Formats: sequence, structure tokens, C-alpha cells
Amino acid sequence: MAARRIVVKVGSSSLTTAGGGLDADRVDALVDALAKSVGDQGVTGTGAAPEKEIVLVSSGAIAAGLAPLGLERRPRDLARQQAAASVGQGLLVARYTASFARYGRRVGQVLLTTDDTSRRAHYRNARRTLDQLLSMGAVPVVNENDTVATDEIRFGDNDRLAALVAHLVRADLLVLLSDVDGLYDGDPSTPGTSRIAEVRGPADLEGISIGSAGKAGVGTGGMVTKVEAARIAAAAGIPVVLTSASQAADALRGRATGTFFHRTGRRSADRLLWLAHASTPRGALTLDDGAVRAVIEGTGSLLPAGIAAVEGEFSAGDPVELRDPAGRAVARGLVTYDAGEIPQLLGRSTRDLARDLGPGYEREVVHRDDLVVLRR
Repeated sequence: MAARRIVVKVGSSSLTTAGGGLDADRVDALVDALAKSVGDQGVTGTGAAPEKEIVLVSSGAIAAGLAPLGLERRPRDLARQQAAASVGQGLLVARYTASFARYGRRVGQVLLTTDDTSRRAHYRNARRTLDQLLSMGAVPVVNENDTVATDEIRFGDNDRLAALVAHLVRADLLVLLSDVDGLYDGDPSTPGTSRIAEVRGPADLEGISIGSAGKAGVGTGGMVTKVEAARIAAAAGIPVVLTSASQAADALRGRATGTFFHRTGRRSADRLLWLAHASTPRGALTLDDGAVRAVIEGTGSLLPAGIAAVEGEFSAGDPVELRDPAGRAVARGLVTYDAGEIPQLLGRSTRDLARDLGPGYEREVVHRDDLVVLRR
């Protein structure tokens, strides 16, 4: 297939040694494949964007920081993970900068958290930055902002982030690079297993045992997170190639390699994909039966009259879970009130609230544009 804009995700195990520290030869080999796939346009100083554009989502910051800090393995506690990320991120980007410079290309570092892409203004800024870097011929190197992330630091080793970035930049293809050359119908090291060449839908994965850990021990991902990322991207209308880092050049040239995930859906509203798959709810609103039906089947916003209970500590603009009376999550949305304001609103009409509390209260609790249905 002809893909002009491609998001490539590479994991820690493809860039570093098992004991931590960047492997310069591995980084250079990846950059060789990426730079050569783009071609000669967009070289520094020309001001022209290349015919093919690459966005690189790269893990490896924590792993790269292990050896310099004298850590023998990836730490389990958050504080030391963040310290390792702080040291390693600089080393990682410096290595990419030097390696891409061999081809006359600049790189731009883009660090994201889920807040940067679930909040409307932050989302627009992230998209503009990535689009501008690409238009100027630079290679965006995207990673999670591990030095400040909390839940995000365990976000799936950047696999899910790559799927969401692919949607953010309207990519034509997502390439997930692993230490295995595709998805197998069992443990690849077991005789008799075979590689799955194509996945056309969920039915093709039924009965498949998918491993959950990488080989090198320096990342947090594995085949489970890669398959989940492929499902997210395919459902959003983006085909996916899952293959090994050593076969990156073939994947970027459109040659048959690894496992190809066909599109299973159409592109959805951008931020709603992030809201569904990347946000962490800060609280929950329990709805009555009528409000549940309106949220699931209707096109309107969530009004105070349909809310029966509230829990959690959150601020206006935070993601919250919307639950049915049995406590099951049916939707997720960005709330327009602080948690402390909502108890006085429960079950009341916006007209009554405007009369008693002022015109500023004549508004929805979750606007329809900021709401995504999780189950029907």
C-alpha cells in the first residue's frame, strides 16, 4: 500500500542492552531504515517537506537511564523510574539527533501525557506542533513525559500512545516494531507455531494465546499491548504492520512482512479516541435510567437532572466515568463542573438552577462533544 505519513513505534528492547544503556548500533540501524525510506527531500536547509513523512514514537528513556545511574534493572518504584527517565530521555534524544544528522535531518522532541490530548486546547496544540515539525521536514520523536507521569508511566510501553498519535496526525499507516517478527498463534519459540500474516478482524484472533512480556526485560510492554494498539488503530481506520525492528525497512517500503492488521472501522472524532483509550477518570457520576438511555442512544448532552450521585475529587475539564444505576461504566466524558459543585445540582433542571443560582448554572454537566460511549 502507498502510505505517505507513517507513525513508527519502537520499544526499549530494540534500542538498548538488557542491562540498560543505549545500543548505538541498534539506534543507527533504525535511523538508517527510517531516513532511507523518506528519501532525499526535506534535507536541512531546503525548507521542503519530504514526500514520505515519519513520526517516531520511541520508548527507551527509562532503560537508557539505568546504567548511568548505576541501576542493574528497571526499578519498580515510581520515583526511581522518573529519575531514570529524566537522565535517559536526554541521552535518547541526543542519540537520535546525532544519528539523523548523518542524513542531514533534524529531530524534534515531543513529550506527551494523556492530559495533553484529552483536553481540547492541549490537543490542538499537540497536533499543531507535530504538523509543523513535519511540514518543515523534521522528524518528531514522541515519548510519554515519564518524568512527571503517574498512571501514564505504565501506559503500555508506548504502544497505545503510538496508535493514538497515528490518529492525531492522520497517519496512513502505523508500524509497530518489536523483538519478534510478527504475531504468532502461540509461543514463537515453540515448534509448530506459525506467524499470522493478516488480521482482518477480531475473529482472526480468537483462540490465539498472546504473550504479555518482552524478552529483554527493560520495557513494560509485550505482544498484548501491541495487539491492543493495533486494534485501536485499525478501528480508527489506520492499517497496522507489526514486525521486528530488523525488518523496519521492508515495512516502510510496503513489502510483505510481519503481521498486517486491516482497517476495521472509520476515523472517529479525534479527541474521543483519546478520551476512550487514554484518559484516566478522576471521578464518577451515577446516572438514572433515563439519563443512561439518553447518553447511549441519544445525541444530547448530560444534564444535572439525570445525575443521581457523584464521587471522586475532580475539577472542571477532568475526565469522569458515567455509570448506570448498577455501577457499570457506560460512557466517559469531560465534566464542566468541579466535584464540590455537583451535589447541589443533582436531579435538578437547568432552568431551576439558573433561577436559584444564576445563569452560569444553566449548562450541561458533560457536553455531547466531550462524551464517548463505552458500552451499549
